[in-house]
Amino acid sequence: MKSKSVAFAKCMIQTVSSVFIKHGLFPPVFWIFRAAMAAELDVVNLFFIAGATLAIPILGFLASFLLWPSVLIKVYYWYWRRTLGLQVRYADCGGYRFCYSYRGKPGMRPSILMLHGFSAHKDMWLTVVKYLPKHLHIVCVDMPGHEGTTRTNTEDYSIQGQFVGSIHLNRKAFHLVGTSMGGNVAGVYAACYPSEICSMTLICPDGIRHPCETKFDNHLQDLEHSNFALNIPLIPTTPDEMEDMFKLCSHVRFKIPQQGLVDVREPHNAFYEEVFMEIIGEKSRYALMEHLHLITSPLQVIWGKKDQVVDVSGATVIAELVPGCKVDLLDNCGHSVVMEKPCRTAKLILEFIILQQNARSGTK
Repeated sequence: MKSKSVAFAKCMIQTVSSVFIKHGLFPPVFWIFRAAMAAELDVVNLFFIAGATLAIPILGFLASFLLWPSVLIKVYYWYWRRTLGLQVRYADCGGYRFCYSYRGKPGMRPSILMLHGFSAHKDMWLTVVKYLPKHLHIVCVDMPGHEGTTRTNTEDYSIQGQFVGSIHLNRKAFHLVGTSMGGNVAGVYAACYPSEICSMTLICPDGIRHPCETKFDNHLQDLEHSNFALNIPLIPTTPDEMEDMFKLCSHVRFKIPQQGLVDVREPHNAFYEEVFMEIIGEKSRYALMEHLHLITSPLQVIWGKKDQVVDVSGATVIAELVPGCKVDLLDNCGHSVVMEKPCRTAKLILEFIILQQNARSGTK
């Protein structure tokens, strides 16, 4: 009976070892098992070695999740980029470095440049990129001071005359997408460099005088009355504040490791505060509004009807000032459109790009 058990254990260990070797995992494990088999250890010892070896990566994962959740978040984004075929690159220009991810090459369709929102980064677009065709040339850039891009003074958070030229994206007119703060920057860029933009999508952009107040507007008034002594809702410092921020920014509720996100953002909070003060300052607060009349490229606006940060009435304001503007309002969606409705967002952007390209072809 014992000989049958030992034979079974040996067979099982050989199978496990072959799987590990096939996938390049834990090479030392193979030699441990081989040594154990050569010495004809009893069944208990063999299973103990196998169990202990398999337990190491599991315990390591659990320890990482409990002790270093921020590490797991970074690994998660790395895995997503790898799965979607995105590569990370750096572009240097005049001592300034931009970090960006891209997929595909310029082709028949216009290239797409995506600008993220306040205190976010290029990987926020992964959920949307997932639903876009793989042949499209897509570029997602970290805005200045965010994630892997060089940090400069607070007034230098736009891409004007820097990133676009450094990767030669403007050799051919491209489609520009921006959300929230990125929408403000995108709109100003399109107004200043109209020949570089063939079409544009703004997703709940700030920089607009919207007639209806939001929950965030009330927070902002309280901040101003306190001379900014209160905590800024968009810059959480604790897991509870992080949860409150998600409730403010998203109508859909997500299960996200709050502490991990706090740990990832905490080293950058001082810079975020500087950028926030710049955004609400006199120069930038209504920058998009002041440049709308200069936008000549076809414009699409996507907005969540439940937005509590920038009121959806801003879509009507933009449509009235930009002739031919296409407006898409999303039900049961807040300010975080990219996270809440990624598939719908990707579909709307792609349809708009094709529509405008077909329109240009028809006029030639």
